[in-house]
Amino acid sequence: MQQVKFDQVQLPALGMGTWHMGDQVAKRNAEIKALRYGLDHGLRVIDTAEMYGSGRSESLVGAAIQPYSRQDLFIISKFYPQNATKQRMQQSLTASLQRLGTDYLDLYLLHWRGRVPLAETVAGLEDLKRAGKIRHWGVSNFDQADLLELQQINAGQNLAANEDLYNLGARGVEFDVLPWQQQRQIPFIAYSPVAQGDKRFNNNAVVQAVAAAHNLSTQQVLLAWTLRQPNLLAIPQTSNWQHMQANIAAADIILTTAELTALDREFPAPTRKQPLEII
Repeated sequence: MQQVKFDQVQLPALGMGTWHMGDQVAKRNAEIKALRYGLDHGLRVIDTAEMYGSGRSESLVGAAIQPYSRQDLFIISKFYPQNATKQRMQQSLTASLQRLGTDYLDLYLLHWRGRVPLAETVAGLEDLKRAGKIRHWGVSNFDQADLLELQQINAGQNLAANEDLYNLGARGVEFDVLPWQQQRQIPFIAYSPVAQGDKRFNNNAVVQAVAAAHNLSTQQVLLAWTLRQPNLLAIPQTSNWQHMQANIAAADIILTTAELTALDREFPAPTRKQPLEII
């Protein structure tokens, strides 16, 4: 499995997303089992947010990680843009840490841009880092213009990651955001890397041919495709331990040059600037 580097920390390039998890009591045991399966089989990163289920996702993650050594985990959470002031950010983080049952986050992300000036948000994040409440900070759903603006702010160069939508059907970031981050060795976090709900792939002949060649499912092909990028962390979400098993298997698949070329013909890379896609 490829690795991605956060400062001096080397992590598996496959992590676990938790969007839509924690909402239904009937699914709680299955969701915890899926997360623990991932942790038991080499995964270390869990991505969540205060928005997900109004904190229920964080509480679920907190329950799932109880048996594990905290130092072996890399926990990411995100805060609402309306909570991006210094005071409200501290309040949000305190609540997130309580739900997660930990005293620090490895990475804390601004979920998307709002009205709070970036300079104030960065200053607040730097305060939290100095206080030991977070190890790194980053952003989510930022386009290149946002990232360029961030770099001009005092301490903006301490950006540790940007998390955007990226999969075979949503390739806009390849034109500017992804290469910009790669040139600066800033990890890119890909959410929805298997394009959940996108029916274009299920019956596509090229995707099916690649899947058959490797004895994979369509979703495994999409995940292997996303993970081909260097310094990228993919965070697919699943509440099923068998799907988690399939994700882990896909992380070791290397698609051939011919297969990648065929997929490019079906789902072309952008040739001009695209609006940032957000879901």
